[in-house]
Amino acid sequence: MDEFMAQAIEEAHRGSGEGGIPIGSVLVKDGVICGRGHNLRVQKDDPIMHAEIHCLQEAGRVGTYRDTVLYSTLMPCYLCAGAVVQFGIKKVVAGESETFTGAREFMEAHGVEVVDLNLDACKQMMHEFIEDNPTLWKEDIGKL
Repeated sequence: MDEFMAQAIEEAHRGSGEGGIPIGSVLVKDGVICGRGHNLRVQKDDPIMHAEIHCLQEAGRVGTYRDTVLYSTLMPCYLCAGAVVQFGIKKVVAGESETFTGAREFMEAHGVEVVDLNLDACKQMMHEFIEDNPTLWKEDIGKL
């Protein structure tokens, strides 16, 4: 596992430790993390504060996003994939897509390179969360 996904996983643990959903993200530009975030939907009572959105918010204005890579512990949903496409991010690295398939095809259809690392650490983190919090998970993915 590379250092950037490790940092995204750290963000996911931070969110979980705050009582939230364990999804983390980092934005990398020129080999340096310029933004990091975790899912804050529960903590902020904000339905759109997904990890990737929080990460982009924390990164702020970085000029062009074409030379950035977004790392996320879980395959981005359509909300977050829309932000990826809107800002012209050309590569997304996901920790896993087994627990949530996300919007991979949407991103790829818009020219985004998507890499799914299929990491056991990410899958285990999500499986445990979903088992312990099924209603919260269904709310998060719009299936409640």
